[in-house]
Order: sequence, then C-alpha cells, then structure tokens
Amino acid sequence: MNNTPRANRKHIGFYGKRNAGKSSIMNAIIGQEISLVSEIKGTTTDPVSKSVELIPFGPVVFIDTGGIDDEGHLGELRVEKTIKTLEKIDFAIYVMEITDIDDNYHKEFVEEFKKRDISYIIVINKTDIVSEGRLGEIKSNIDNEKKWENVVFVSTTDNTTISYLKDELIKNLDADKEEETLIGDIIPYGGKVIMVVPIDAEAPKARLILPQVQLIRDCLDHGIKSYVVRDTELASAIEDLKDIDLVVTDSQAFKEVDKIVPKSINLTSFSIIMARQKGDLNTFLEGIKVIESLKEKETPKILIMESCSHNTSHEDIGKVKIPKLLTKHLGKEIDYHFRMGEDFPKDLETYDLVIHCGSCMLNKKTMETRMRVCSDKGVSITNYGILLAYLTGILDRAVKVFIGTGGQELCLR
Repeated sequence: MNNTPRANRKHIGFYGKRNAGKSSIMNAIIGQEISLVSEIKGTTTDPVSKSVELIPFGPVVFIDTGGIDDEGHLGELRVEKTIKTLEKIDFAIYVMEITDIDDNYHKEFVEEFKKRDISYIIVINKTDIVSEGRLGEIKSNIDNEKKWENVVFVSTTDNTTISYLKDELIKNLDADKEEETLIGDIIPYGGKVIMVVPIDAEAPKARLILPQVQLIRDCLDHGIKSYVVRDTELASAIEDLKDIDLVVTDSQAFKEVDKIVPKSINLTSFSIIMARQKGDLNTFLEGIKVIESLKEKETPKILIMESCSHNTSHEDIGKVKIPKLLTKHLGKEIDYHFRMGEDFPKDLETYDLVIHCGSCMLNKKTMETRMRVCSDKGVSITNYGILLAYLTGILDRAVKVFIGTGGQELCLR
C-alpha cells in the first residue's frame, strides 16, 4: 500500500483559521509528528502533504494547509495556495477552536466545499479549554440549529475523541468509495487483452510507465489475461492467441498498430483508458469537434497540458508529436502553450482548445475540477489519445469498446 501512487489515493485536506489545531489533529490521526505544531499563529505556511495508510480504509494523502485568516501580502498568497488545494481534495476536515464557535469563517468555507461537491466534517477542537457546562450548552445549541451538520467535538488531549473522529472519517470515506476500474467493467472474466508497449527514446529504462502498470494490475484484479508485447511482436502475438477482447497501445503507435490489428478486434490506447477513468469521455469527444473550426481562426491558441514534469526528447508526445501532427492537419500556424504539473492557467478563456494528457499522475478530483473550469470558461478540452486517434482517422474504432458501458453512451459525432 505504501507504494500506491498519489493519483490513486483519496486526498483529505485540513482547513481552518490559524492556530485552530489543524496540524495537531492531523498528527494525532496519523500517529506521527508530520506537521510542525506551535502556539505561534501561521506556523504552517505552504500546504504539507503526507501519504499514509489509513487503517482499515486504505491508502490516502493528508494535506495540512495554512490558516484561511492569514494576513498581509504573504498571507494572501498563502490563503490562495490553501484555496487551490480544494481542486484536488476528495474530503475536507474543517477545524475550528471551540471559542470561535460564533465566527463566520467556517460558514464561508463550507460553502466552498458544497460548491465543489466536496464531502466534509466540521471539527470543533480544544473542548478541554471550556467547562463541561459550557461544552454541553454548545452541543445543545448545535443540535437545535439545522444549519450545523457533520460536526465532531475533539481534544487532542483526549485519545477517545480522536479515535471517534478517525472512525467518522473512515465511515464517510467508505460511503463515498467507488469501485474504480480501468477495463474490468468492459472485459469479461477470463478475457484476453494485449498491451502494446513500444520501446523508443521516450520509454523509461528498465521499467514500465504508470498507466501500463495500472492496467496490468487491473487485469489481475478482474481475472483478465494480459499479454505485454512490443509493437514489433504484435502481429505474431495476434497469431498466437484466439478470441482477443482488446488491444491497448501507446497513443503514439496508433497508426502502425491500427494496420496490424484486425478490424474485428477492439483497439484503444492507455491514454483513452486513463481519460475514461479520471474524466469524462463525452466531454473529450465534444472537444474534438472544435478541431476543424480552428481552420477558420487566424492563429489558433492551444494549451497542451501535462500532469507531470519530465525531460523531453525529439519523440515527446506533448511538445513534439502532437504539435507536428495538428499543425499539419490544420495547415496553418498555431500558437502553442505548454504547462506541466499543477500549473493550470487562470486565463483559460484566451485559449481555443485545451489538450490534456491521460492524467495518470492526477487524482480524479483534480481532473474533474479542470474539466469543470474549462466548461465554466467556455473552452473545449480533449485528451492526447483521443486527439491522436482523430488525427489518425481511427477515433470511432478507438472508443467503440466503451460505447454503452457504465450507463454511458458516447457521442461519436
């Protein structure tokens, strides 16, 4: 579990004013001194992340953030970073000191959670600093006010309350837990999948990339027989096997692999599979529809977005191959912009199209947020694999295997 990629872990964020006890509570739940704790306000500045095993739920990422009431120019920048973490949070814990029970900070932030469809718990901390009578009065008032919900009272000096908070957290995470699969819902038990892994300058030495590893594991989890070959051995592998359910290739090899794989066998790419799991294929397919309209633009402005940072080469898919193919297809000059990691731009409305990678290094919440932001800005977004399938002339074939699965009908036209 310790090796589970962050992209596959639930992200849990701690929010609240300075000195509310966010770091102390996170440390208490984890059982380790991860975040620095001090009586001085503003000890936590930049968000602090820690991947842990939350027993019995599973692997998660805890994110401790700076106080939302930070002040001054630097304070505003810190609050901005705290707000930005909401883009990738699956579950939120808002911590408030019991003496701040009447302030409005928590109300404003709860609205942020609701707006982003983030489940949450409100933790009222430091119950040990008030009398039992006052504590009972506060609890009674909260029970009588319907505007309060999902409230837990704790003190880091009382392990019983921390254990209760942990149990409530796990209960909420279990309620939101979805059975996520890459192809387990479209390929039957005992089915056969061939994975095509070209070994070129972009292939890492002595290892597979994350989408390839994840698909192998998904096949193992669902009793699907998987076969991994290079593109140079694909033809002979197809001859060796019968009743192949699906061939999955690196998007860069779509054109060559399409020629080898019989039309009777479904074909798609690792990037499209990841896009289906992390995002929404219909949205990406809608994004493809703007490609031809770009021919009418004087100089189309396109954002190419990578979820991870890596060295590039002459075969890089995002910075080299996609721009080359798309420029050739449109037959005109294009203004390309490139971003990596969490550097998703705010000025999206200035772009005509966003082309996103398969997002294997992002959790689902982050990708959903990016798609929502694009929608709000009125900017179309598509995916590497879908774009390459379109430019290769095999888009219908590349998404055919997903039609009618998971209650979703794909809009191919």
